[in-house]
Amino acid sequence: MFSILLTAGAIVGSVAAQSSSSVVVKTSASAAPAAAPAATSAAPVTPAASADNSGTTILADKRFTYGQLPYKVDTDPTGRGPQSGYNICNSTTTGPTSQCQTAFVNSISDFCLWGPDQPNGVVGDIEASSVAYCTDGTHGTRVMPAGTITGLQFLRAPAYVQVTGTIVQSNINEAADDGGGELDPHGADGRGNPLGALIFSNAFSGGGSNYEQVIEWHNFMGSNIFCMKACDPSVAGSKAYCLNLFDRIGCAYNAPAAYQPNVFESCLSDNQDPPGIYTGADGVVTTYQQPPEGTEITSMPYQPKLPATSSCTTFSSAALFTAAASAVSVSSAATATGSSASLVTAKASAGTAGTSAKSTSTSTASASAAGLQIDGAKFGGAAVLALGALVGAIMVL
Repeated sequence: MFSILLTAGAIVGSVAAQSSSSVVVKTSASAAPAAAPAATSAAPVTPAASADNSGTTILADKRFTYGQLPYKVDTDPTGRGPQSGYNICNSTTTGPTSQCQTAFVNSISDFCLWGPDQPNGVVGDIEASSVAYCTDGTHGTRVMPAGTITGLQFLRAPAYVQVTGTIVQSNINEAADDGGGELDPHGADGRGNPLGALIFSNAFSGGGSNYEQVIEWHNFMGSNIFCMKACDPSVAGSKAYCLNLFDRIGCAYNAPAAYQPNVFESCLSDNQDPPGIYTGADGVVTTYQQPPEGTEITSMPYQPKLPATSSCTTFSSAALFTAAASAVSVSSAATATGSSASLVTAKASAGTAGTSAKSTSTSTASASAAGLQIDGAKFGGAAVLALGALVGAIMVL
């Protein structure tokens, strides 16, 4: 399904008035902030061993233990099947032609994004066949070439971990002018986009090789912006933060964050408001209703609120990614030469030099930092909404 992507950033402008194409449902007259599920502990969703998954094609209902994966999660030949890639990935599958569809979201220096398996791919056309591109060369996947990540923020919240930033998307085979869309473990048929894709994380289980299956996640790609959120399966209600309902309003509204080019930082974070839920100036808690495909979205009735962050540590690009880049050989066309072959632009902003420049504490950004400026551009015959000007220019090696 083609998805129209609102890109995100450090943004100027303000939210346009509600239009007929933005539908809202008022749910409460109280002045309380938008309700978010409490981050309470619950029994882990993932069982101790891989379950018998043969009776379902619904990806989010399947459970696996890392190290006990089938070659392909989805072997059903009907409909969109079978799965184009594979899930058993190791050193023999690492490289620029890998078809690995098992990804990881672990830390600021170890995460994956979904991208086309062939050059100049458009997300809306290749959702099912997308493959994993990772910053670490040990997962059996494709490895992001030098200069791919140009700004990065990793947030650890009570209910999820999230990685967001700016990217040279053509480095991972996405067409340079693609407005993008959403990938998630659902899709119209429940088989996921990519089809049969799995995500694991050690962020909720103590690190190391303690990889736990992430049941609910979403990844938005497009307009040289990315966001990947992995919800903690052991936290009751965490699914609300990884909804797949708002595929047309992109990173800014599904994964609000800083999106600053040339800044690389890892922070603790409060939970965001669940996507689509917001509190108006009148104190009314409202749920946004995304209009159907074919109805142009020309404005939004609210600005996304950035969650408060703290204990932020900034890094240089080399400190994050040089070791990962040297862990695997990629094609000469995609590899920088010399010792500076890091995955992110070496020209990080002043103050980020060294292994970890500084630790800071920050609070919720002002509302103006999340303002919306309607671009009005057209893509693929449909409206592409873009959030306003990013602070600074995206740097490319």
